[in-house]
Amino acid sequence: MYDFIIIGAGIVGMSTAMQLLERFPGKKVVVLEKEASVACHQTGHNSGVIHAGVYYTPGSLKARFCLEGNRDTKRFCDENAIAYQSCGKLLVATNELEMTRMQALWQRTEANGLERYWLSGAELKEREPNIVGLGGIFVPSSGIVSYRQVTQAMAKRFTEAGGEIRFNTQVTGLKESAQDIRVETGSGDLAGRYLLSCSGLMADRVVRMLGLQPDFRICPFRGEYYLLPPKHNQIVNHLIYPIPDPNMPFLGVHLTRMIDGTVTVGPNAVLAFKREGYRKTDFSLADSLATLGYGGIRKVLRDNLKPGLKELRNSLFKGGYLKEVQKYCPSVGKDDLLPYPAGVRAQAVSKDGKLVDDFLFVRTPRTINVCNAPSPAATSALPIGRHIIQEAISQFQLA
Repeated sequence: MYDFIIIGAGIVGMSTAMQLLERFPGKKVVVLEKEASVACHQTGHNSGVIHAGVYYTPGSLKARFCLEGNRDTKRFCDENAIAYQSCGKLLVATNELEMTRMQALWQRTEANGLERYWLSGAELKEREPNIVGLGGIFVPSSGIVSYRQVTQAMAKRFTEAGGEIRFNTQVTGLKESAQDIRVETGSGDLAGRYLLSCSGLMADRVVRMLGLQPDFRICPFRGEYYLLPPKHNQIVNHLIYPIPDPNMPFLGVHLTRMIDGTVTVGPNAVLAFKREGYRKTDFSLADSLATLGYGGIRKVLRDNLKPGLKELRNSLFKGGYLKEVQKYCPSVGKDDLLPYPAGVRAQAVSKDGKLVDDFLFVRTPRTINVCNAPSPAATSALPIGRHIIQEAISQFQLA
């Protein structure tokens, strides 16, 4: 009998597991992961940005956890000899409408307690000779890291503290009783006093295994990236982001310096026809029917039809994607857009057709389930883990 069973060895699951044993040394804790290693899905397929918390609604869990997580992530990297850079982020306005929108972002960054600087066009050019714009906001605390390496370090600390990780172990069923929680897997059943699930793209399916009908559905959005050739590794000094359209759900195509010295372009956001569909050709009939059969997701697609078709076009044709980049970085050419692995974002969508904006948790008497943890979840993984443990202490009345 385990004290805690944790589903998912992404960064949120491993952060929770590691901190759980730090808080309760000696407890018997196991992490179940269907893949052969940690960080195989969202954690290992993102842009590696240590976010500052620019965009999030003041007072939300996202805003609070991101601010804490930015500091915590850097501290964790220092403690575990993980390379990172605090290169800072530049939000670039390329026209008068974006300058107006940038004013709203300036106010939001103040509400979220961020250090930031307003740059004129000339100051922007001085910082970034290859970037064009009327002005920008510089946020110095943003950085870059390999979240796969961070998760591996968390897993190492967890196992060194006596924790167990079972790889290649897919959860197929859950049975909760007044006494325990039974977990069925392809390699045998387990029993535990409590369950914490951090299952990302499969979050709603885990909740249904518990006998609940969640009032949301996970919608997979594929984010496609390009890699710039080595000659452009010094094209920017910071992370370069466009000013987002507040009516659109995602942030737009940006230039990201990676911790390995390369520079990527992206991501876009297109509907994936498979929960873990990282390639354009990946397709699952069952996953597609589950996605498109949900009224809330159909409403999201209808309400965002025009931008959705634009994203799809840009996915299929480099030219449209390139225009998004050339708005602020005209020196990038079509031949500079080289292949790079895509990611898939697990986005919870409510029954009434809204993208769930904040982190979302679903509880039963013996379980706590993370059901919406898109960006900035990687940045926020340490405070999310602390939050889950504090909730568990209260809910399960742990000593």
